[in-house]
Amino acid sequence: MAEAAGVRAFLTRRRVPLGFVAGVVALVAARPSPVSLAAGFIVAMVGEGIRIWAAGHLEKGREVTRSGPYRWMPHPLYVGSTVLAIGVVVAARSAVAAVVVAVYMGTTLIAAIQSEEAFLRQAFGDTYDRYRESRAEPMDRRFSLERAVRNREYRAAGGVIGGFALLALKAYGLL
Repeated sequence: MAEAAGVRAFLTRRRVPLGFVAGVVALVAARPSPVSLAAGFIVAMVGEGIRIWAAGHLEKGREVTRSGPYRWMPHPLYVGSTVLAIGVVVAARSAVAAVVVAVYMGTTLIAAIQSEEAFLRQAFGDTYDRYRESRAEPMDRRFSLERAVRNREYRAAGGVIGGFALLALKAYGLL
């Protein structure tokens, strides 16, 4: 049990650098075409849109957010990341890239969700439990781009654009 908690903590803390490693491996394995690149980009933009929507409602560590996409799902940032990752897999057009992305997403997101839920349960107790059981009242909060920026969602958006730029270079034989 303690060993599993250690692995979970490692994956949670290191998910960004591990994501760069997975991204490099996926890029090397990728065989994008102009069509797969365009289709994957559309899917990835839907995922990033979900992430931006969620980040524009989230008050990280201050409350159990219950507005925007949090009204319907407990982890919309991770849902958005998953859709985004599917877009990368579509664009990459590679079984190896698909496996790398699936292993990375499966291991790191599960670890992050478990860590986050433990924190929220400890910090907010019954409020979080009611939210997870769909018994909490929704919040009436509007989306805020300023809040999304404060939550540093521009980093994920920049990563998506940079990653797709590299895939485009590869698709057109420039990389």
